[in-house]
Amino acid sequence: MSITETLLPIIIALLGAGTLGGIFYTKTPGFGKYTTSVILLTLVFVVSAVLLASGKIEPPMFANITFAVAGFAGGLVTAKSEKDT
Repeated sequence: MSITETLLPIIIALLGAGTLGGIFYTKTPGFGKYTTSVILLTLVFVVSAVLLASGKIEPPMFANITFAVAGFAGGLVTAKSEKDT
């Protein structure tokens, strides 16, 4: 196992932890539907990225997860904008 194979999952996990920290730092108090969904989508994406970097899942599986996260996030944005109007 090379140094790149060891460091890449760690770097991705640290970036994911920083992203989650930023979400918690900037969010309003409480857990609404959108905040919980953003946290869940971030966790799913970061965990799948770490698994991809570790070689535990194949790139097509990661692509499917990425499209699922993007589709769910798009649905959240559309539902929120329709509710506001």
